[in-house]
This record gives sequence, C-alpha cells and structure tokens, in this order.
Amino acid sequence: MHQPHNLFGLIGFPLSHSFSKKYFSEKFTKEDIQDCSYDLFPIESIDLFPKLISEHPELRGLNVTIPYKEQVLPFLSERSKAVKEIGACNCIRIKGQELIGYNTDVLGFEKMIMPYLRPYHNNALILGTGGAAKAVAWVFNKLGIDYTYVSRKQNDTSVQYLSLNRAYLNKNAIIVNTTPIGMSPYVEDSPVIPYEFISDTHLCIDLIYNPAKTLFLAKAEARGATILNGLEMLIVQAEESWNIWNDL
Repeated sequence: MHQPHNLFGLIGFPLSHSFSKKYFSEKFTKEDIQDCSYDLFPIESIDLFPKLISEHPELRGLNVTIPYKEQVLPFLSERSKAVKEIGACNCIRIKGQELIGYNTDVLGFEKMIMPYLRPYHNNALILGTGGAAKAVAWVFNKLGIDYTYVSRKQNDTSVQYLSLNRAYLNKNAIIVNTTPIGMSPYVEDSPVIPYEFISDTHLCIDLIYNPAKTLFLAKAEARGATILNGLEMLIVQAEESWNIWNDL
C-alpha cells in the first residue's frame, strides 16, 4: 500500500471524537490534496511521545489536545512567543529533528472575535481560569482589552461567580465561557451569572461547539446579545495549523 508522504495527526488521551480528523480528511478530499493523511494518536502517557515521533518519520505536523498541551513543552526544540507566555502548545511543526511549538488557540480566538468588536468592547469577563482562559487573556492583552477572570473560588486574580452583579455586567460587555459547563451531554447546565443584566451591547462567546448553541448562549441571545460559539474558532485553528505545517 502506498504510504502518504505527509502525515499529520492529533495527540491526546482519550481521543473518542475528533473535529480535526474529520476536518482534515474532508479538506484533503475537497481540495484534492495528494499524499496527505491525518490520524489520531491516543497516547496514554507523554512518555510515549518520542517513540511516536521516531516510529513515524513521515510526520510533518501534530495538533495537541488534553492532557498534553503543557506536558509536551519539554520535547519542543523551539516555542513561539505565545507558547512561552501562556505555557501551552497545541500545534507542532516537525522539520527533520526539530519540533516547533505554536498556540493556535490565540490565533483562532483573535481571528474569530475581531469582526465583532465595537468601540465599547473594552472590558471582558473570562469564565474559567484554565489553559483556554489563558489563551483568551493573551489575546485581550494584545488587543488592549481589560479582563477579569471569574472562578468558583475567590483568589487574587479572579472574582467569584457569586460576586457578579449589575455593575460588573454593565462594565464588561464581553463575556467568554472557557469552562466545559453546558457541553454535551450536560446541555441543561449553564454558568451561574446574572443573565438579566445582559443587554444588546454584550458579545457573549462560548468556546464549546457541541451543542452549537449552549444554554449560556441561548440565555444571552434572549437578552439581545451577539453570540458566537467555538466552531468558528476550531475552523480558524485548523487552517492556521495547516499554514504553520506548510510554512504558508
């Protein structure tokens, strides 16, 4: 059997469903891209990563998902500015022996949000404090948007959900959910925020893409807010990965 010259893939664990594999398989067919394939590599431990690389010399690029976005860092030859500052990598370009790490979360989020920003969108609430929240914060720093993390526990860098009131929501016209709250199959859950203070000036973004409209987005939309889900960001990220792998 003819082995593709260029192999791409996704590492993570577990990898039951993957947007990436479906997206790239369809892309290769639709755009008639020859000699390329995309596979899933569900490795149970990051210790298996060097073996994976050595066993697949045809690998040109990898996407990285949970739980390896941070764990993969020691294996990289080079890191982009975003990877260094956020401490997470979700895209690797493989050039010979070199593994170059990028973070397409930031590229995806920035490209997704830009067309929707208005002059009054200068303060944001970021729901959650994990890796995705850090990527969102990195973009806001770059764009000059002030932000506040919201978490269940009060600490020096975030406010509690219970503290959110009319004043917070009046001031922060952007709200981004970076938590898994509301993700399928738990579609009846939503972040505990005072939705009654959301208005038509709000831009509400959920990084979840399944379901396409989470309860968080449905409640925000009912108050007149502009809403965005995570699917557009995933598509941008996939294309950015392709550009990185092919040095476009």
